[in-house]
Amino acid sequence: MENSFAQIRPARAEDLNRIAEIEIFDYRMFFYPIFRSDAYYFGEKTVPKLLTFYANEPGIVEHTVVYDDGVVKGFVRVKDGEIEKLFVEPVLQDRGIGGVLLRYAADVLGGRRLWVLEKNPRAIRFYERHGFHLTERKKRVDDTNEYLLLMEL
Repeated sequence: MENSFAQIRPARAEDLNRIAEIEIFDYRMFFYPIFRSDAYYFGEKTVPKLLTFYANEPGIVEHTVVYDDGVVKGFVRVKDGEIEKLFVEPVLQDRGIGGVLLRYAADVLGGRRLWVLEKNPRAIRFYERHGFHLTERKKRVDDTNEYLLLMEL
């Protein structure tokens, strides 16, 4: 198991630009088709604005690990047992990077639960393949008619 985590390391401040790029591109690829908000996904959700948020949000770096095999290709953020973010560069998905990050989040960082968008069946299937299951809990995404579903390991 340890060897499978060889590319995982704690995030550093100098990784934040790359982390923000990955997060922005993932949001645009996978959430924009559901929410269809140009103002949010191309106005609010930008790398510079996300970097400003990161700078003002305590614990972002400390709760994040990256998959780095010479290039940061993905990251996971875990806080208080909850996997808050798990993103892999979209062009590098389906190569096992997300699975390694998820196993690390669960096995090493204690991530036992996460919220997933109800209209993202690809993500739900991914988490189910890695031992997570849907619970009965759900919550509305702010200012929308969409829901997040709670999954637990």
